[in-house]
Amino acid sequence: MSSSIRYPLRIDAPRPEVMLTSREAGSSGIRWRIVALLVLASFVAYLLRSNLSVAGERMIVDLGLSKVQLGAVLAAFAWGYAIFQFPGGIWGDRVGSRKAIAILAVGWGVVNLAVGFTPSTSVASPMVVIASLMTLRFLMGVLQAPLVVFGGTIASWFPVTGWAVPNGWVNVGLTFGAAATGPLITWLVSTVGWRGSFMATAPLGLMLAGIWWWYVRDTPAEHAGVRQAELELITGDRPAERPRSEPGAWKRVLRNRQVVLLSLGYFCSNYLFYFFFNWLYIYLIESRKFTMLEGGWYASAPWITGAIGAGIGAYLCDGLSKRIGKRRGMRTIGATGLTLAAGLMLLAANAQSAYVCVLFLSLCLACQQLTEGAYWAATISVAEADAATACGVLNTGGNVVGGIGALMVPLMVESLGWPAALAAASVFALLGAGLWFLIDADAP
Repeated sequence: MSSSIRYPLRIDAPRPEVMLTSREAGSSGIRWRIVALLVLASFVAYLLRSNLSVAGERMIVDLGLSKVQLGAVLAAFAWGYAIFQFPGGIWGDRVGSRKAIAILAVGWGVVNLAVGFTPSTSVASPMVVIASLMTLRFLMGVLQAPLVVFGGTIASWFPVTGWAVPNGWVNVGLTFGAAATGPLITWLVSTVGWRGSFMATAPLGLMLAGIWWWYVRDTPAEHAGVRQAELELITGDRPAERPRSEPGAWKRVLRNRQVVLLSLGYFCSNYLFYFFFNWLYIYLIESRKFTMLEGGWYASAPWITGAIGAGIGAYLCDGLSKRIGKRRGMRTIGATGLTLAAGLMLLAANAQSAYVCVLFLSLCLACQQLTEGAYWAATISVAEADAATACGVLNTGGNVVGGIGALMVPLMVESLGWPAALAAASVFALLGAGLWFLIDADAP
């Protein structure tokens, strides 16, 4: 496996004869099975990363934590995730997605299990308890950071003009994982306690690792089931093969103005996203006065609409990019989605009815997720052979803000109230929309 993502071989490049003679005529559709497994991996990853934001409501009571202390625990994940995006992308390039995801999924299960054994305040000081939780959540962030290798997998397995759709479907998996977290973890917490909820979900990581290692390969040429027609479809619209990236790809990526602008925009967009990720459930319980079980179900609604928005946005992005060009097509999706999300967030903050608030929040996250495919497809487009490293930079920008927002939200709630916290998220969304007018996805 090469040390970085590169374009797969062109169809007219020499390939081992045994590979050519073993392929049958007709497209095999293996790339869509790879997408299905990417969706499954995304689902499991998000379930195991977002469970603490739901179980946290019960942990506050059981462990005697404040909202700010819980915010520090939630922020630890975001910092681990953000700091290791860049090295995670480089590592993922080096070892390949097959090995990387299998190793990481095992780690998710082990760390998730360890959270269930966090000491209580009856046997350890509050500082030890908080430090233990922060360490475990930081490790979970570190182990989920290399998921940026998904960008390189998609670049290898799909035609150049078809990258937004698989990226969108990966995001569908993420959002459905978050949607399942509310009702599932709430039910587990009420049935077996918050510790049991972590122990019960830990085996999902081990199951994913086994399935991924068994079926996935790093490139289509390595997969025995890929027929010649599918290989030609995947590689037919690629530019001439570039040589492998030399050491120092990260320097090229950081000098790329478009990658920097996309990362800043993703920072702003994800401030809004992290409000939902970290605080939606607690907001519904505390501010909108839903019961614990009601809160779990209603907290899933924005994630379901978010998944729909991500899928629709991906198809719209690819369609518009083909029709009016990548620059205008991706800009239309990104700027429109975030502008609508900003307005809907303000409507949610001022809604008199709790149910109307949930409706506005659901539409808000759908609009924010509408932009996901555009961010990732634009980054892959402008970075070319350095796609995985650039995706690491993008996701660093999009997740540093998670560590900031995890603490900003409870501090704003304590000083100004929940409406102000929602309004701040709206401002960030508007800033992200404005940055799209500086981004040119046609610039390699």
